[in-house]
Amino acid sequence: MTNVRIFVTYKQSVFDPQGETIKDAIHSLGHDEVTAVKVGKFFDVTIDATGDAVDKTVKEIADQLLVNFNMETYRYQVLEEAE
Repeated sequence: MTNVRIFVTYKQSVFDPQGETIKDAIHSLGHDEVTAVKVGKFFDVTIDATGDAVDKTVKEIADQLLVNFNMETYRYQVLEEAE
């Protein structure tokens, strides 16, 4: 059993209006030192597998459901892996 966190974010070339809105709000609080904000989402997923099977499952979930590859990209992190 493996717990993973899948991060989905906009590609660098895609304008992030929500990130810009948050940056503007941060500036209104007086923090002009903040130069960029990128917004994303994450999914915590428990997979009843380990090793390469986890890679395959995450790729299929991302490709088929979680990610719009025209404007988003993803990465994942293993949080916990039990034998």
